[in-house]
Formats: sequence, structure tokens, C-alpha cells
Amino acid sequence: MLSRRQFLHTSAAAGAITVLPAMATADGPGLEFASGALTVTPVSHASVVLETTVGVVYVDPVGPPAQYAPLPPADLVLITHEHGDHLNNDTLAAVMGQTTTLISNQGAVDKMASDLAARAQVVGNGDTTGFGNMGIEAIAAYNTTPDRQKYHPQGRDNGYVLTLGDTRIYVSADTEDTPEMRALTGIDLAFLCMNLPFTMDIQAAASAVADFQPKVVIPYHYRGRDGGTQDPIAFAALLDNAIRVEQGDWYGKGPGMV
Repeated sequence: MLSRRQFLHTSAAAGAITVLPAMATADGPGLEFASGALTVTPVSHASVVLETTVGVVYVDPVGPPAQYAPLPPADLVLITHEHGDHLNNDTLAAVMGQTTTLISNQGAVDKMASDLAARAQVVGNGDTTGFGNMGIEAIAAYNTTPDRQKYHPQGRDNGYVLTLGDTRIYVSADTEDTPEMRALTGIDLAFLCMNLPFTMDIQAAASAVADFQPKVVIPYHYRGRDGGTQDPIAFAALLDNAIRVEQGDWYGKGPGMV
């Protein structure tokens, strides 16, 4: 059985996860974020909503638009890449308000409806931009294993690091344990993908976490239709006890996607 130090707050899977601005300890309820509380709402698979002090951020919104109706409207939408479990034009159009900012990689913009593409700010690997007081850096997301490079070739897709004051949030998107991921520093919260053959397994994900040492990890994008499901609880057991793991209900609201 996993100890509480290895696998924390399984009750968070029932809905939104609030990461509190309190001192982080092995058995404590929260994490010290200088920027204040952060509420994370898992929607499904790779779609997530972040309520921050700067605004409400939607990452890769797909699935029925009704899933988003109970949530605060999007101030910022981030798209990581063009695959259908990360970009859906109908869903994107439904969540884009008149003043919503849209940031994406070029590959996804090329697949967007023309009115959405016209609103998008394109960023590529290594580019930086901002939204209000939030810094945004596009992190390379790609496959490194030769027979997987057809899924996510190097140079096309983005992960993102969001910086709010002293708080840094990493969204991996679809990637393996790249040098760019391993070189990250100062990450407070990481959303980490893990499913085969499209991304990586739990051993590779845990090895990367050992290098970049985020304070909190939320596994996501871990179920696939081709037998690529990875066990996020087993992943948590592979980590150093000092790294907190939160589990979200990514698949209770709809079928797994890849």
C-alpha cells in the first residue's frame, strides 16, 4: 500500500483540486505559492482549466462544450498541438469569448477554422510571451524514440511553462522525457503525460521528474485506446517522497482519448 507521503489527496479526484498558498510539508494540506491559491479542474484526458490570480486558463479544450459550462469563462486558451484530443474547432469556438486570448503552436493554427486562426498568437519552441502578469514559455514537446517520432516530431508541438510571480506551472503536452523537460528548473506544479505508444511510460516520466524536481505533479493523458494506459498510482510510487502527487478525475466524465 502506498503511504500518504507517496500518494496524497486521492479525494481530489472527485472534482477541482485547490493548491493552497500554505507551507508545503510531506503531510501538509497545501503548497506555498507566492502568487496565491491555484484551482485546477480536470476536464478530460488532456483538457484542464486553471483558475489563477491573473485569469482563467483553458488548456487544450476538447470534448462536449457542455463540460465547460459550469466553469468560469476562459481569459486565456493555450493549444499545444493539432491532434484531435488537444484541438477541436467546435469546442474551441464555444469556449472563446470576445476578449479571450488564444495562444498556440503553428501546426494547430494551420488546422483551426479561419476565424479562430485569425485570433491566435503563434509561439514556437523556446519562444516567450505573456498574458497580463503571467509569463508564458513554449517548451519543446516531442518523441525521442525513433519508432514514435511519427506521432510528435521534434520542433512542431509545444508544452508550456506559466510563471506567476515566483510560481511556475509546467504543462507537458504530448512528449517523451526530452532534454528540455529534464532541464526545467523551479517548477512548482507539473502536469505530466504518460501513455504508450504516443508519449512515455511511468518509468521514463518518473526519471524525468527526478531530474527537474517539481514540487507537485499531476499525472494526466495516461489512457489510450490502443492499450497504452499507464497507472498514475504506480507512477506516484516511483517518486521521491518529497514530491507531492495529486490525482485528478480525468476519465470519469468521458471516454479515454489519445
